[in-house]
Amino acid sequence: MDSELKEKMEQKISEVIENSDEIFQIVKYLDNFSKKYNSFGYGIAIGRLYNSFHYQCRRILKRNPTKEEFSEFLEILSKRQNEILEVFKLS
Repeated sequence: MDSELKEKMEQKISEVIENSDEIFQIVKYLDNFSKKYNSFGYGIAIGRLYNSFHYQCRRILKRNPTKEEFSEFLEILSKRQNEILEVFKLS
């Protein structure tokens, strides 16, 4: 693996560990989940959205999101949760 890429991935793992409280908030906020859904696919989808949220804050605002902005992100996820869940519904 490229050394710069490896360093960036190590940094991202540290960020996940440091921001685990945000991940727990997402899990708590999105409580409609049950065994009838593909949890792995759903987790990947939410992870991509979470990553995009942080990336876009840094790209557009040139800073990390505030707690208020994170709360607004959770509200958006909550409002669209059923749409996301439907995609990962098991037959």
